[in-house]
Amino acid sequence: MRIKSFCLLLMVPFCLSQAVAQNRPWSQRMAESFMDTHKDSILVGANKFSRWDYEQGLMLESFKRLWQHTGDVRYFNYIKKDIDHFVKEDGSIRTFKLEDFNIDNMPTGRALLLMYQETKKEKYKKAAYLLRRQLSEHPRTKENGFWHKKRYPNQMWLDGLYMGHPFFTEFSVAFNEPANFNDIALQFALVEKHMIDSKTGLLYHGYDESRQQPWANPATGCSPNFWGRAVGWYAMGLVDVLDNFPQDHPERGKFITYLQRLAPVLVKYQDASGCWWQILDKANEKGNYLEASASCMFTYALAKGVRMGYLNASFLPAAKKGFQGIISNFISTEASGKIHLEKTVSVGGLGGVPYRDGSYEYYLSEPLRKDDLKGVGPFIQAALEIEIAETNTFAKGKNVVLDYFFNNEYRKGLNGQTERFHYTWEDPMDSGFSTWGNLFREYGANTLPLTTAPSVAALKTADVYIIVDPDTKKETAVPNFIGAEHINVIKAWVKKGGVLMLMANDTANCEIPHFNQLSSAFGISFSGKSRNMVKNDVYEQGKVPVPAGHPIFSGISKLFVKELVTLNLSGKAKASISEGGDVIMATAKYGKGTVFVIGDPWIYNEYVNGKRLPPMYENFQAARLLAKWLLEQSK
Repeated sequence: MRIKSFCLLLMVPFCLSQAVAQNRPWSQRMAESFMDTHKDSILVGANKFSRWDYEQGLMLESFKRLWQHTGDVRYFNYIKKDIDHFVKEDGSIRTFKLEDFNIDNMPTGRALLLMYQETKKEKYKKAAYLLRRQLSEHPRTKENGFWHKKRYPNQMWLDGLYMGHPFFTEFSVAFNEPANFNDIALQFALVEKHMIDSKTGLLYHGYDESRQQPWANPATGCSPNFWGRAVGWYAMGLVDVLDNFPQDHPERGKFITYLQRLAPVLVKYQDASGCWWQILDKANEKGNYLEASASCMFTYALAKGVRMGYLNASFLPAAKKGFQGIISNFISTEASGKIHLEKTVSVGGLGGVPYRDGSYEYYLSEPLRKDDLKGVGPFIQAALEIEIAETNTFAKGKNVVLDYFFNNEYRKGLNGQTERFHYTWEDPMDSGFSTWGNLFREYGANTLPLTTAPSVAALKTADVYIIVDPDTKKETAVPNFIGAEHINVIKAWVKKGGVLMLMANDTANCEIPHFNQLSSAFGISFSGKSRNMVKNDVYEQGKVPVPAGHPIFSGISKLFVKELVTLNLSGKAKASISEGGDVIMATAKYGKGTVFVIGDPWIYNEYVNGKRLPPMYENFQAARLLAKWLLEQSK
């Protein structure tokens, strides 16, 4: 089946009493408590006004991560609804002023990129390019570092590394601007050059290249104290930039080195409670206090750093200790179950009117707020990382290899560049497997492409090998057909303990004859009969009931699979799910290995991300369970 345009589901009504039930994950409890307060739009500051703002962008990024983790479309719809309060059809952005040259205005750009990716509406692209224009014209230091704001000349603040550069990196990938990566690397290099204290290893909040500000050290240009949240912004900036910074770029390793330098410093200054202090190196001094936002940020950066392999696993206990400290010290709960984050400092800055001198007394003078977005957003992301950490060692080191040889299609990308797509790990649009790939990675597995023909060498380190929808001549000018030499290699690999998954497509869009030669080697063949032909949005026509107690899809009652090819079985092959006399899914044991076959790619993004299917269809959870089952079968 081919990808069609989607229509967004209406916002699902939110029932607080159900959503904040005590057994729900902390990430979801906090997000849903937040949505109960901010029903229509995100209010910043003291919950008094709505504007294009970095706090808004921080929250929307948190909701994006929740959507990707849960498949719950309410989070996506919340992002879209909020963004649409600001972005007009011509791409202009309400309340945004380019001429302010405020790097704090960049974070919400990440939500613009998501919206353009998911909807293809030009207004989001135009708005993203408006933010990119600001970066092109933004004033810089003599060393080419971005000023924090036009009204703070010659100054770099740690905050700015999170504000500007996760968006700049993501934009540069989406719109094919590779020259930007050296610029992004330079910004972090300047921080490492100028703002680290050699004695403590901590970073100062700000740096004035001109040494003109009263708060600036005449010799170093740095501000006088180590403010927790400023260092938190920097730590988050490091791990978030790495999400999109190219793997093969020569500067990538430096980001990891910076994080590896910072992580032991953060652990050194972690309080016995698990939390961190407002002024990091002055624990228990008069007026100092444990502060929520910095504690959430450091917990997030440490946990994510471990999950992504940037940090040694020895840092995970510190992250878990941090999260437990956050729950114990900062979370309050109403009788209804609604939760709040206490003790986030409202602001911290340098200069301005009235003048902020960066002194110890200044940082302690700013008021604390309940449910301040600068704490709530990092809390959600920290909670997600801790929740993922509970399953992340399940398949640590296992390799899930996806075929890109038999399925080898290309399209024009967001900026006109040619890119591979259709059932690939990297494709984030409706046509891709990015969501399913993320579920494998949450179990600790590596997701890898195989762009060459399967060979003994190519499959040597593979634990799971997936082949989806081999190309016809209609799709690819010179398709790679499955041949006898490929089948012999795959059979031998499965026999030794490999786990093979085969997904066909309807007969008009999949090269069935050669694919059948491979599947038949395991007693499973594609019948050529298509079923579940769904007309328009009559989703019931694609319903696949799941028997109670199913060994793979436990707890699931209903799936959606459209235009699938049914299966014929022979030998020791067994039906996994049948309906109306047709075999929908099948498994086979072959030597020490396992084979799973279905006649459709049914868990690509369009049918797991919640945007199209009614919530009664449990494809997202099925994709998670199938990933776990495949990993369990590998020896």
